[in-house]
Amino acid sequence: MTTLQALIIAFLQGVTELFPVSSLGHAVILPALLHWALDERGITFLPFLVMLHVGTAAALLLYFWRDWLAIGAGVLGLADPLHVRESRHILLLIVVATIPAVVIGFAFESLLRALFGTPSIAAIFLMLNGLMLFAGERLRGRAAGRADRPIAELTIIDALIVGCWQCLAFLPGISRSGATMTGGLLRGIDHQASARFSFLIALPVILAATASQALKLHHAHVGFAALQPALLGALVAGITALASTAFLMRYFREHDNWALSPFAIYSIIAGAGSFVALRVF
Repeated sequence: MTTLQALIIAFLQGVTELFPVSSLGHAVILPALLHWALDERGITFLPFLVMLHVGTAAALLLYFWRDWLAIGAGVLGLADPLHVRESRHILLLIVVATIPAVVIGFAFESLLRALFGTPSIAAIFLMLNGLMLFAGERLRGRAAGRADRPIAELTIIDALIVGCWQCLAFLPGISRSGATMTGGLLRGIDHQASARFSFLIALPVILAATASQALKLHHAHVGFAALQPALLGALVAGITALASTAFLMRYFREHDNWALSPFAIYSIIAGAGSFVALRVF
């Protein structure tokens, strides 16, 4: 992997991990379109992948530090009784929403990984991602009477359903944030609250994926030279992810009526265009 390739992949990870357009789908499709011969079994690839996730997780932790601090203070009882109850409930929601992804990820890792190396399949799923986002916007009206619910009013069932939506992101081309936001919209919360909950539950999922890869890295013999592109990738991914999060939270707050539609259009066009290009060229 060249330095330029590392920078492009890290930038792409920082943007598409949080934008509802699938980081995994882009990571599968782009190298194929550019005819990059990346060795995913090479000594530098695993630490690079681990550090990309570390950079993204650090960005989410930095942006939402007030949320996590408030949750932590409430869980420890360092607040008024109402805040303590809310914080403990929100933490429970995050845990419940994370469970399906952890279970599915560990149970079907080998089966799901078989799809990662097929760019044309990722392109098809990217198109389906766009249709999912459109459907979420259209079906949102059916959650009438529950619109604009705060996160603290979500139930355990709501969190479990959103967590199940999150599992769709194991398919390359389906966005994790897009799937969880769609699930949130269908449970009666607005785009901004859906995005906030999506990003909050992203942190434990990303950390779990990082820990899984780090265990493999622990058994590999990796020198400092192999870690240099990984450290550069973590920095770029982290900065990009932080900027992406700040942009998206403001965007979703200001465009609640149709916020997912531009990403839906992009996913369909990018998926269709990539599928044609991969088949023709």
